[in-house]
Amino acid sequence: MNSAPLAERLRPHSFDDVIGQPHLLGAGKPLRVAFESGEPHSMILWGPPGVGKTTLARIMADSFQAEFIALSAVLSGVKDIREAVERAQFVRANSGRRTILFVDEVHRFNKSQQDAFLPHVESGLFTFIGATTENPSFEVNSALLSRAAVYVLKSLTDDDLAALIDRACLEQLDGLTFAEQAKQSLIASADGDGRKLLNNLEIVARAAHAKGMKEVDPPLLAECLGDALRRFDKGGDAFYDQISALHKSVRGSNPDGALYWLVRMLDGGADPRYLSRRIVRMAWEDIGLADPRAMQIANDAAATFERLGSPEGELALAQAVIYLAVAAKSNAGYMAYNQARAFVTKDKSRGVPEHLRNAPTKLMKELGYGKLYRYAHDEPEAYAAGETYLPDGMAEPHWYAPTPRGLESKIADKLAHLRALDHAARKNNK
Repeated sequence: MNSAPLAERLRPHSFDDVIGQPHLLGAGKPLRVAFESGEPHSMILWGPPGVGKTTLARIMADSFQAEFIALSAVLSGVKDIREAVERAQFVRANSGRRTILFVDEVHRFNKSQQDAFLPHVESGLFTFIGATTENPSFEVNSALLSRAAVYVLKSLTDDDLAALIDRACLEQLDGLTFAEQAKQSLIASADGDGRKLLNNLEIVARAAHAKGMKEVDPPLLAECLGDALRRFDKGGDAFYDQISALHKSVRGSNPDGALYWLVRMLDGGADPRYLSRRIVRMAWEDIGLADPRAMQIANDAAATFERLGSPEGELALAQAVIYLAVAAKSNAGYMAYNQARAFVTKDKSRGVPEHLRNAPTKLMKELGYGKLYRYAHDEPEAYAAGETYLPDGMAEPHWYAPTPRGLESKIADKLAHLRALDHAARKNNK
């Protein structure tokens, strides 16, 4: 067993040994109650890497004295699923024991593969436990999801990780100790992932043993782990959660929050080009015409990054984020566009009014196309008061409602003035 990875040697064998997840495993909490009931049930364990999903499944099998079959959706196919079913049937026929089928990364299975479990879950051949780092609402078939309870596991806290270090040093690493700063740096490197913590700890412990050191100090930690400590999930929920946090910080006019999430993502290896596209989107969605300079600055920042690359170009993205955060906010254009799209999608196809039609031919002119069109530049204030620009019979929808912030406050004043001119013109024409 000493040749096994440290994370495997320290894997808990009972619920009392599990570090973390008190919201599920504490007295009277859902998983504890489920296990103590004596009746296993199918479930989905959803949480980030290294928080104990596989461990909980194994403990469950031990607690119920059940056969434990583990599949990885990354490596397994239909053949493996068929073999697991046959093994569960053999176990039930020969010993009467329950089987717990554990599927790691279940979201990697396609719909047909996930569907293959359904009849056997329903018949009670095995208890299904799926583990996923992705939101099961999107990644797990609704039929399978409806037959399983979903338990959300959380990242390990700093206190949890500190306890894990202490246990590893006491039970497996001959009492190795850490200087406080080195311990905190090791905890930060794991970012809530217990497996990553133990893997990093094992690397450091081997180096300390080779040097004859009984205490790990910051220089040794830096020597062993260096700059390879990246804490960013480029493809999972963490990615979209952090993008959401960045966008909402900008929308909330908090430049420090916006900078924090931008730098967190850059530090973790997010593609700056992707971030630059999102920054441009923020400018159009949340600032709009309240400050048109925001779009220009966002576009210029994206172009600057393309020219300079990393890390120099990242400064342009940072300053764009700051500007967007402090700029006047308006989603009036965004809302108007969405309302117009929704209307057109549901509405009938309306014809273009004759006065707005183009008349490049004699026939079109004879038909009256463009005949009553009023050229705005020839009108007072370059505005054809009372003119209509929507299809005949369509009421003015007033989708665009400028806010009283930034440039839009002036736009609102202008629109109010023009509508007053329309009202007067239509009153005079009655």
